[in-house]
Amino acid sequence: MVEKLIKRSIHEAENPIEITLREAFCVLEPKLRPPFPLTIPTQEEYLNLNRAILYGILCEPHLAKVHIKHLHGVITDGYEYFTSILVKIVIELYGKLVDSVKRQLIWVTHEMVDVSAVGYDGLLVALLRQIVGGDFGEENLWLCFEMVNLFSSKWVCLLEEAPLVLSGALYVFLRLLADHCRVMNIPKIESLRKMEIGFCVRMLREKFSLCLRIGRDLVRLLQDLVHVPEFRSIWKDLLYNPSAFKVDGFVDVSKIYGTRTSRWYFLLRVTPEMESQLRFLLTRVQFGSQKRYQVWFARKFLAVPERKAVVIDIVRFICCAHHPSNEIIHSDIVPRWAVIGWLLKYDLKHYVEANLKLALFYDWLFFDEKVDNVMNIEPAILLMVHSIPRYIDITHSLLEFLFILLDNYDLERKEIVSQGISTALHTLVSKGVVQSLDVLTSCNMLSPIFKERLGKLLSDWQFQHRKEFQTTNIPRGVIPSFSSSPESQTSA
Repeated sequence: MVEKLIKRSIHEAENPIEITLREAFCVLEPKLRPPFPLTIPTQEEYLNLNRAILYGILCEPHLAKVHIKHLHGVITDGYEYFTSILVKIVIELYGKLVDSVKRQLIWVTHEMVDVSAVGYDGLLVALLRQIVGGDFGEENLWLCFEMVNLFSSKWVCLLEEAPLVLSGALYVFLRLLADHCRVMNIPKIESLRKMEIGFCVRMLREKFSLCLRIGRDLVRLLQDLVHVPEFRSIWKDLLYNPSAFKVDGFVDVSKIYGTRTSRWYFLLRVTPEMESQLRFLLTRVQFGSQKRYQVWFARKFLAVPERKAVVIDIVRFICCAHHPSNEIIHSDIVPRWAVIGWLLKYDLKHYVEANLKLALFYDWLFFDEKVDNVMNIEPAILLMVHSIPRYIDITHSLLEFLFILLDNYDLERKEIVSQGISTALHTLVSKGVVQSLDVLTSCNMLSPIFKERLGKLLSDWQFQHRKEFQTTNIPRGVIPSFSSSPESQTSA
């Protein structure tokens, strides 16, 4: 039997979760062998038995089937408590788990799906979040493989019981594919890539209505895979033949543009540890004292060049999933725009930097006050404003990128993008995020062309809304009323 769940150094204290599970196992070990006692346990005994059985499953692989049968025989709460312990282990301990324990964790997860355990959807989400973007290490690729295999093999069950988690898995694997498709001639990645592509294509072709739940970031992820043959036809259908997806009411990709992506999806692409550190930085650290925390964060999560691609997911998380309270906004805590500015100045490959900027501006392109949250677009404008004059290169590069998007992003629907950006700028001013755009339009260090285009965007918004206001306020008698009924026309 493996004596411990986790790997730890000599001087590291034992983890309380491991202690609790092991103690339960040691106390009840004689009762974990057949024949099992027939007595009905008390509530406390029942919880302890769950802990003991779980420890046995994880640490005694050769007896796992015996332990799981025992669990099936004693369960009275739909596996809710048992699953909750599993989720806790994944969230708090996964990175430290012994390899054999990780294998057992995946095995017991399959079992929980098979019995429709209460809370197994949360377990799947917790495991998905442990997959690290840009990490081509053996352990991480193994977890990718196991999870895509689980979602593929349990397709029917998950479709019926946990469709939202399936859409989350699609989001995760589309994002991972962007990294995996950039690495060639590594057999393990090639076989994994085939499985990921197979799962994603099946979702998009067979269950597109479910995929639509993701919202506009589905398009952002797909456009990064246009160069992959299996996705090229999907992309073409998305733009030019939406009826191919056989979803009632889906007639144009603009329908997806208008759907804001839930923050839940962005959480899927940052690990719990990464989320914890980012939230600490953005809620506890004083502005001006953040450097050592940023250095630690970079060493922990961005040290390997390939893993720097995770900054794209971090920016989406900061913009859309971490909205500080008014108290923090008006305090001396590190603002979101400053962290994004630090990431932008990091040594990034060109495609990563471009995707980071797209992640920063993506909600600007389709911004609608009725649907979108101004907090999602706040970091970009504040980063541009506060970078003047010391980091004018950041302001310049961001404005340049914004206008590149305006000129080139989906030319056939350019009006939607133009209106989205114009509305975003107006909303940022009207909501008081910035007092005005004068700091940009009157900055001598910025290109006159940029300043002129900013002014035009604002004037376009004012013109458009003046027209809408006039149309909606015209007296009824001014516009002739044409009835669609032939009878009413003849009677008139």
